[in-house]
Formats: sequence, C-alpha cells, structure tokens
Amino acid sequence: MATHNTPTTPVRQIGAIPIAAFGLSLSAFFAITYLLCVALRLLVPDVGNHIPWFQFFPGFSWTPAGVLLGLIESVAYGWYVALVFGWLFNFFAVWRG
Repeated sequence: MATHNTPTTPVRQIGAIPIAAFGLSLSAFFAITYLLCVALRLLVPDVGNHIPWFQFFPGFSWTPAGVLLGLIESVAYGWYVALVFGWLFNFFAVWRG
C-alpha cells in the first residue's frame, strides 16, 4: 500500500492575547497619555476645561486629589479594555480557528 503525501493548506495560527501583558501595556499607555494631557493643561492654562475631562473621569477636578483620581480611572479603563477586548479576541480566535 502506497502512501501519498498530499499538500495541505497551511493553517494560520492566531496566538492568544496574554491578558495580563495587554492590561499592563494599555493601562500604562492610558496613564502616560493622561499625564501628558494634565501636563499640557499645567503648561498652557488657557487651554480651558474641556467637557471630556468631566465625562470620562467621574469625580475629576483640577485638584491634586482629582488628578490622582483621574490617573486611577485611566488605569482602570486600560484594564477594562484589556479584559473585555482580550477575552473577546481570544474567544473568536479559537472559535474561528
């Protein structure tokens, strides 16, 4: 009995997103971006208070405690996105594959 080597279509492997690394990197990105925006406001005070500061950061105020609260919320948003998006991506990558 002869065996035939039939060419197979290569399967594209999609790796899973490591949630912890994704959460840390997104949180760091959001925190750095937030701190850059706060620094810009401190350097150029005439920029004004824009509505998104108060929409996306509940409890935010231009006090040290309010800025710290905004930083904590930025980190929390990073983990929220990592958990939801990472889980969905990993689910659909396995489901499709």
